[in-house]
Amino acid sequence: MLSVEEFVPVPASGRRVSMPTTVRLSDTTPEGAWRLDGIARVLQDVATEDYESTDIVSEVAWVARRTALRSTGTWPRLYDELRALTWCSGFGAAWVERRTNIYRGDELVIETATLWVPVDPRGFPVRLSAEFLAVYGEAIGGRKVSGRVPSTSPPAHAPRRPWPLRRADLDVIGHVNNAAVWQALAEMTTTPVRAAEVIHHGAIEFDHDVELVVDDGELWLLVDGEVRVAAVTIA
Repeated sequence: MLSVEEFVPVPASGRRVSMPTTVRLSDTTPEGAWRLDGIARVLQDVATEDYESTDIVSEVAWVARRTALRSTGTWPRLYDELRALTWCSGFGAAWVERRTNIYRGDELVIETATLWVPVDPRGFPVRLSAEFLAVYGEAIGGRKVSGRVPSTSPPAHAPRRPWPLRRADLDVIGHVNNAAVWQALAEMTTTPVRAAEVIHHGAIEFDHDVELVVDDGELWLLVDGEVRVAAVTIA
């Protein structure tokens, strides 16, 4: 999982975007706690709000490669009024790290870091543009991050079962959306958690037969025996 050092602080200058949000009924557990997939949706929404409010003209779409979060305060609950603050905190040749903090009032309750990759209409990664770096470079402050993610595989003894897909899980690219993938974590844990991380090794598409594997706080989604998503939580 990401180390504490990788949750870099809010920069003193540069582009930062804030968005209010409320924990709604559709994003909570039966006990009223904010679900992990609800958090993932907010991370997507505030990132989109940020990028689309720039003057950058591009056909790229952004896909999540890795997202890590940790709890830093009292876990949000139903009807809590929150604020998501996002900024770009690192970059590579064809990827960006985006930090997003979630606040309740002045209390920082959740910290997140996501590695986002820009892809063209065919789904291939593209290099960051000069326009992007002109907008976000000051906040990034020259910090470079690796685009590599660790490989992993489930143990042979771990039980497997089908993970059915729904059309509601798909996004505009035709892949299973990042937030829908986070719903699989509900199969092995419930909120609140101390920390969680999801890594995307490959896309999941609607015609795939997906297997869900869970073992001792770790989760894998497999297609034809190949790991497409790996995740871990710390309760």
